[in-house]
Amino acid sequence: MFLAGSLLFHAFIILSGITAGLWAHILLRVAPEKVLPFGQAWARLALGALRVLCGIRIAYEGLENIPDGPVILAAQHQSALDTMIWFTRLPKPAYVMKQELSRLPVLGPLLIPSGQIPLDRAGGAKALRELTERVRAAAAAGRQIIIFPEGTRVAPGTRGHLQPGIVAIARATGLPVIPISTDSGLCWGRNAIRKHPGTVHVRVHPPLPPGLDRATMLGALENVYYPSTPCG
Repeated sequence: MFLAGSLLFHAFIILSGITAGLWAHILLRVAPEKVLPFGQAWARLALGALRVLCGIRIAYEGLENIPDGPVILAAQHQSALDTMIWFTRLPKPAYVMKQELSRLPVLGPLLIPSGQIPLDRAGGAKALRELTERVRAAAAAGRQIIIFPEGTRVAPGTRGHLQPGIVAIARATGLPVIPISTDSGLCWGRNAIRKHPGTVHVRVHPPLPPGLDRATMLGALENVYYPSTPCG
């Protein structure tokens, strides 16, 4: 039953994504300011389909820790779901994304015009400077910035290596950094076991203290993402 629902969901995502993307390209030409709200509506539809077809629900905790206005959300990254949920929960989300995504067919050319922030992961110091400039501009426009400090998807039950870019943009903008952890049904640890299947728990933690140095900030995020008592 789950396999059938999964296949139906993937078919829905492909067909609806292509259809929505084509309509969004029209919006980009006639009303570019509506591209982001249109994408947010599609994300809500997709998460609804995930719930109906696959029985997967998302439970949020601590949303009250997200202030109004600009902020940096330092989110754990376990699946493609993480790249979608904040489109449905924030008014003006701006994801820091690998620039290769902007070259995807249909949807890729819509990402930067909708306010998402590309990053050349092989660009070194120059790319980091460009990132901080784009993040400053997004913050000035009242956007909420979502960044994945792990740098890539890290499978549940495994430990990633945090990248220092989060420290650079926090210093450059002075914005509060709010850690976000995701429990998608696996206890963290070497012998990961499944718990509460069917529900993805997203927890928004209190903001980190301002002015943290690199080691302290990354250490604080590691403690959130990979707790010492994962299955307590």
